[in-house]
Amino acid sequence: MTQDPSLTRPVTPPVTPRGIAPVSPPARRRPPFALLAGVAVVLGLAGCTLSSPSQTSADGSVSVETADPAAIGDVPEDLRSFYEQEVRWEDCEEEFSCATIEVPLDYADPGRASIDISAIRADATGDAQGTLLVNPGGPGGSGVAIVRDSLDYVASERLREDYDILGFDPRGVGRSTPVRCYDAAEQDAARQESYPVDASDDELLALLTAEAKEFADLCAERTGEVLGHVDTGSAARDMDILRALVSDPTLTYLGFSYGTQLGATYAELFPGRAGRLVLDGAIDPSLSNEEITLGQADGFEKAVRAYVADCQQGAECPYSGSVDDGVRQIQELFAAVEREPMTADDGRLVPVSTFVQGFILPLYDNGNWPTLTQAVTDALDGDPSAMLYLADLSAERRPDGTYASNSTAAFLAVNCLDYPMTSDPAEMKADEQRLIEASPTFGRFLAYGGVTCAPWTYPPVAEPAPLRAPGADPILVIGTTGDPATPYAWSTALADQLESGVHVTWEGEGHTAYGRSNDCILDLVDDYFIDGTVPADGVRC
Repeated sequence: MTQDPSLTRPVTPPVTPRGIAPVSPPARRRPPFALLAGVAVVLGLAGCTLSSPSQTSADGSVSVETADPAAIGDVPEDLRSFYEQEVRWEDCEEEFSCATIEVPLDYADPGRASIDISAIRADATGDAQGTLLVNPGGPGGSGVAIVRDSLDYVASERLREDYDILGFDPRGVGRSTPVRCYDAAEQDAARQESYPVDASDDELLALLTAEAKEFADLCAERTGEVLGHVDTGSAARDMDILRALVSDPTLTYLGFSYGTQLGATYAELFPGRAGRLVLDGAIDPSLSNEEITLGQADGFEKAVRAYVADCQQGAECPYSGSVDDGVRQIQELFAAVEREPMTADDGRLVPVSTFVQGFILPLYDNGNWPTLTQAVTDALDGDPSAMLYLADLSAERRPDGTYASNSTAAFLAVNCLDYPMTSDPAEMKADEQRLIEASPTFGRFLAYGGVTCAPWTYPPVAEPAPLRAPGADPILVIGTTGDPATPYAWSTALADQLESGVHVTWEGEGHTAYGRSNDCILDLVDDYFIDGTVPADGVRC
């Protein structure tokens, strides 16, 4: 059964002892988060699929495929076995086929060990011109889940006719070789934990530091060496193996939120193999973690004001007075929950961190604002169950108490490798003040994220820097003017950085555009993927 994609795509900020981890890219990264066309020769290659040797079982349930040598191209000899592996595509999940792909644990030493990447494919309903790879964001979002549960969200009927749609769980995520930290009971306990409101900054920091160390040690113990190799650069290299194994000479890709950083990183590493890439809800790769968090604080503050203004136009709105008054009432509600955590109808405690996490999720899509209003109304009447339900969706907790994925753990693991973060108490305190100024409603809940990664077993392997992708074909970058998780300015920044960036604007509210905006965006993206038609730079929908 297809789920509401607006409640499945975003990977929202995981809970930390302070509150909510910095929203980095989807928010991109957390909320603590194109490409091509061009010359006739490129369009010609993108428009035809090179055949790959395959063997199909008698009942059609299993297809064994290998990459066409022409699609593999020139790759290092120590990687060739990964590009030439046999892939068993087996019928799964009704109309889909699934496979497990082997990739190197460490691209600096490919022969030492390998890990698994889980993939799912929906065959084209017509004559496929190639494969469209999709990523829903995160980091930590499952591409397997988004294709399985929300295929009509990531691919229109036109796209499904022209392309096989391929989803994958990036390394460390979900069904691929995963990051393992808390089990379900431990995660439930962490999400119900609250802290004394009268604790001093030093006392709170000591608590956070001790718990961060315990969590980091647990992740290292349960995950092992994989924990040091789930960075975005390695995931982008995995995508090139996936591209070759479906025998596409160039990558065709649709990435949302953090998926834009993954796609832009791919283009930077493999500009000659970057095909038609669309990056929707873009992250600015030149920003530090602290700058990303600050941008998201400002974005969510604007979103909550837009939400309150919209609510006050209706008859059943719990916020009285002006927009300022309504936002202040939300802040007072948060403060009340912080002083005295609430209890849901299933007996679980709802501290302010979990309450705020539930509140943030519907801000990703203005179509869910009425749901948020009902949850707030219930909470004001003493029942936080609806808000806890939203927080459970954010954390991917099932009604039976299990968790559908390891998105929170993967989110933290990728971010700790991708971003150097300050853990100096004075600097974090100064960051908190900037966050509160940018967002009186959410800022304090986004502070002190550097504590989480300070004791991480593996140091960062990347630094923020502009991505240029020189020589790549046109890369479509989409920004939404009212996007709280990946603010609009980030999309213009990424499009400007990419030498072949083409910027498209959707004038709307919520996170990302394709699949939830209007026919203007839908047609621009579909025309680009299907016909290679590049829209004018700066077009607005």
